[in-house]
Amino acid sequence: MHDLVDDITNWKTFYLSGRLQKPINVLVDSLDVEDLNSSNLRAATSAALLLLPSHFTQKDLYAKICSLSYNGDMRMLFAEDKHKVQKIVQGQFDLFKGIYKPVLEEFSNKDLLSFSLFGDQQENITQDCGLPAVQSLVSCLPEAIRSSLSTQLTDQQTKKSGRVPHEVIIKSRAEAANCLERIIRRKVMVSSVRQAVSGVLAAGVARSALYLAKKTQKAWNSRR
Repeated sequence: MHDLVDDITNWKTFYLSGRLQKPINVLVDSLDVEDLNSSNLRAATSAALLLLPSHFTQKDLYAKICSLSYNGDMRMLFAEDKHKVQKIVQGQFDLFKGIYKPVLEEFSNKDLLSFSLFGDQQENITQDCGLPAVQSLVSCLPEAIRSSLSTQLTDQQTKKSGRVPHEVIIKSRAEAANCLERIIRRKVMVSSVRQAVSGVLAAGVARSALYLAKKTQKAWNSRR
């Protein structure tokens, strides 16, 4: 439970938190996980918005949120359906709308987002891409992510002086987005390698090899 809370609130491994950014069915809950997970959903939305352009659809948003926990996953290179993210969003679109509705309403009330309807009641979303809006989105990210951003975005002259700021100083939206993407990709990559090794140790080499072969065949079929 401690590891679960730590990953939900701090994105320590981005393994459990990444899965909880998608629709889930809670079977046993001694921590009020759905309430605890609200900060994770807000952070995921903020990260996705930073990586999206000024205009996009709801499906674009949910696909970007869903892709956060796959960006850097070594399995996506050869052992996963390349359309996996799109299939997840397409099959659970209404569930995504339900769990992210409070976050989108919150961001709309802050004038970070605006909505307009078009075909099939799909919502087109426009976001404020100004630096104050970017700073507001960054403030919703877990503290550990903000700390990494602050370290990586601090210029070399400031680092030499030994005065690395505690708050993230955003000079460019594109620079902040690229830096955030690198940080998340690295977390996902490390986590996916750890899980792959754990799987081999738990299931054995033979069963793991058979499972990988089936996954790889399925992945190649999706690329034809």
